[in-house]
Amino acid sequence: MKLQLFSFFIVAFAMISCDVNSEIITTKSDESLISYVNPFIGTGGHGHTYPGATMPFGMMQLSPDTRLDGWDGCSGYHYSDDEIYGFSHTHLSGTGVSDYGDILLMPTNKQVFNNGADGKEGYKSKFSHNKEVAEPGFYKVHLEDTNIDVELTVSKRSGVHKYSFPSSENQFVILDLLHRDKVLDAKINRISDTELSGFRFSEAWAKDQRLFFSITTSHPFSDVLQSPEKEGMRGAQKIALKFINPNNEAIIIKIGISAVDIEGAKKNLKGEIGNQTFEEVKKTAQDFWEKQLEKIVVEDKNKDNKINFYTSMYHVSIAPNLYQDVDGRYRGMDNEIHKSVGFDYYTVFSLWDTYRAAHPLYTIIEQEKTNDFIHTFLAKYDEGGKLPIWDLAANYTGCMIGYHAVPVIADAYLKGIRNYDVEKAFIAMKYSATRDKLGLDSYKNFGFISVEKESESVSKTLEYAYDDWSIAQMAKSLGKENDYKTYSERAQYYKNVFDPSTQFMRGRFRNTWFSPFDPYEVNFNYTEANSWQYSFYVPQDISGFIKLLGGKQQLENQLDKLFTAEDKTSGSHQVDITGLIGQYAHGNEPSHHMAYLYNFINKPFKTQEKVRQILRGLYTNTPDGISGNEDCGQMSAWYIFSSLGFYPVTPGSNQYIIGSPLFEKATISLENGKAFTIEAKNNSSENKYIKSIKLNGNNYEFSYINHSDIINGGSLVFEMTNKPSTWGTKDEFIPSTTIDEHLIVAAPFIAKGEIAFKGSTEITLKNVDSEAVIYYRLGYKGGFKKFDKPFVLDKHINLAVYAQKNEVKSAVILTDFYKIDPNIKIDLKTEYANQYNAGGQNALIDGIVGAEDFRTGTWQGYFDSDLVAIVDLGKVKPIKNVKVSFLKDQKSWIFLPKEVEIYKSKDGVNYELETNWSFKNSENTDEVKIETVHVSKLGEVRYIKVIAKKLGKLPTWHLGAKDDGRSWLFVDEIQIN
Repeated sequence: MKLQLFSFFIVAFAMISCDVNSEIITTKSDESLISYVNPFIGTGGHGHTYPGATMPFGMMQLSPDTRLDGWDGCSGYHYSDDEIYGFSHTHLSGTGVSDYGDILLMPTNKQVFNNGADGKEGYKSKFSHNKEVAEPGFYKVHLEDTNIDVELTVSKRSGVHKYSFPSSENQFVILDLLHRDKVLDAKINRISDTELSGFRFSEAWAKDQRLFFSITTSHPFSDVLQSPEKEGMRGAQKIALKFINPNNEAIIIKIGISAVDIEGAKKNLKGEIGNQTFEEVKKTAQDFWEKQLEKIVVEDKNKDNKINFYTSMYHVSIAPNLYQDVDGRYRGMDNEIHKSVGFDYYTVFSLWDTYRAAHPLYTIIEQEKTNDFIHTFLAKYDEGGKLPIWDLAANYTGCMIGYHAVPVIADAYLKGIRNYDVEKAFIAMKYSATRDKLGLDSYKNFGFISVEKESESVSKTLEYAYDDWSIAQMAKSLGKENDYKTYSERAQYYKNVFDPSTQFMRGRFRNTWFSPFDPYEVNFNYTEANSWQYSFYVPQDISGFIKLLGGKQQLENQLDKLFTAEDKTSGSHQVDITGLIGQYAHGNEPSHHMAYLYNFINKPFKTQEKVRQILRGLYTNTPDGISGNEDCGQMSAWYIFSSLGFYPVTPGSNQYIIGSPLFEKATISLENGKAFTIEAKNNSSENKYIKSIKLNGNNYEFSYINHSDIINGGSLVFEMTNKPSTWGTKDEFIPSTTIDEHLIVAAPFIAKGEIAFKGSTEITLKNVDSEAVIYYRLGYKGGFKKFDKPFVLDKHINLAVYAQKNEVKSAVILTDFYKIDPNIKIDLKTEYANQYNAGGQNALIDGIVGAEDFRTGTWQGYFDSDLVAIVDLGKVKPIKNVKVSFLKDQKSWIFLPKEVEIYKSKDGVNYELETNWSFKNSENTDEVKIETVHVSKLGEVRYIKVIAKKLGKLPTWHLGAKDDGRSWLFVDEIQIN
């Protein structure tokens, strides 16, 4: 980053002093905490943040747009860009999917409707970071092509633009309702020569987003020039406003937005901004931000550390976003208009990310808002029938896994935050856990999700188990013993995806382990990760996990290997896997708790080493200073907690695991009027180890701290040293999470044997618990018998297995075995991708047919490669027909082949073309479909050759085309009758 960007960052801090458990007395210097916020952090690399003006948890995000599409354009802005298309009023902070960018305004000196993205003359403009300023609640930039200065500021639901033109001539402002997303409907109303209103309904990640606006201008405009409606987008339009400004005063444009209606937008604008000047609105916004940042005051000599901290405080306070008008009305998940009573209603809950640390942070510094968030969850449950997973602008996006509104509620409840209908919340939590979608039917019935039933099966099994544990903890507190038993059992289902032979969490494919196995491989069994990055995710039962591994030493060994493994992945390219230290991937959330696991095995000094390494190496005062998507505050919450000296490994346990504090002193101002102060004596980059701790003046040996210790106020004083000590190493002082009631027996698995075999196959059954007894039954008749030695299968048959320990039984798991004609062979002349192997070499002749979801393991995938396969029937036979199926899922880069050729031969040397089948691949569609090529009456044949020709380079309309993306070819089952 250029040094000029930080000319406005001046050394400042606020001193907060208090007696233990007393009310806070605040003493501030003349300098502000907002001067430590650098909104450009995260705008480069893959951080996906934006630098524009917004309010804490506000509805409006008024920011420049420099990028119209692409993964690194999710926020609308990327630091590497040098052109601005305009300034829109809604943006997402740090997400991995693009949306928003609504209602673009752009000042220009040209009467032109084109934005210039096509290389033709347009209203976009070059800009330089040297003439760009970003502060909380304020943004400023100079447009080089037109010599116009732009300043932006906001209130919660409204904003102000200030444009300073070089002359009074040719003062135009473009209002663009076509910007970025597909427009479903839009309209602009001219109320007067200083007022506009309208709406924009659009489709992107949110399939039906509705936004209304009301605009007033400081100067009259004339010659309202309306562009023609774009074909296929009803009402979509742009207009150019030509301002009458003979004295060349600054043009002020005020805008209110609403998801309800135009009247709501007007009320928001009038109620929040009204007649206030630009400077008055800016001052109010920055005063709000100053108050927000004062919730935690840090003192330290390292300026970059303080900038990283307060920028993290800024980012963690951007989302969730307010989604109701000043009169309390909002658009609900049913698309109807509701009115909140006694709470504020929000949207943009990135729960797969934020349940881990952001929401636990809110339980400390945002308790009132936490109540509002849970009220919002319950309102969404009423309106849409379920708790949100990732909701956006009154839409369920269906994005990400788990039901992580559940642990947010449980964590808050167990910490005493209960200003909502607790019974209703518990009912809603259980509903999330008892549906039959997203693999839950398999999970409930068998104790795990099988690869062939649902994609991302390992990750879903693990995260459902943690969510269920949080339900169990709340049930126990409420005295609901039956629910406590049910969800305590389900919380142990992680045991069913643990493979004791490799010590990794693996996919169970037809009750065998998905193979061949490579823990570095990114495949459809995991969510944005590989096995390394999910095999430590058992925060609810770390004691049980240690037992599965074989003891504390084994967990330590695995963790050491994690952090020292090769920092590369295989399989699918996953852009989210960033910030690698070995296979620890700090740029994505499943890794975030791992460094703290050493505390659970009496080695807190290793946690201290790793936490400091991450704090200092993966958070920097630069545009690419966040190692992955910021994810609506989660990356920042990790930094805030860890720099203070502790982290919530298991939300719902009310414990924070102690790491290594970064600052000399930090004071948390609590909503109950108390303060909690953390002090680190003799702290430095070398002195990263804890020598001793005192809590409220008393020696403290525990390597964790309870939530109540923080909320009650007091002081935590660290004595730091430059070498590991014995602090926190004794068994009685280490943290633990354990499930020791209602223990389950994991289901047995097939450790040896082929599901599709030739001749015969020998079956060996095993269980993660060596003390459990395994029973099996062949076929559907007869009783079960004890497994005591391997047995042989030589025909198509069904195998049923279960395990029992004492009086506890596992689920019964059924597996169909298929006998392949031993005379049939397949010779694959091209190489399939291992992560889509469908069972291996014989997958295309094993009799198992793929379904429409390519991620269930039944399709064989070829990346940027043709399929060439020869099937040898063993001898010449009369063939009635041949069928070959291919999958089309273009949004997932899976295209039908351009051409399929089927040849026949009697001798394997001389082949005769039987059919040449062509597919159309030019259609832009999200349709998922299986297409089958077939040919009949081939006569006497021994060899069948199938050649399926790849599409190769993606069509220009495809999302991946800009990066020279290539297609996948998915095939399953060459059926010969």
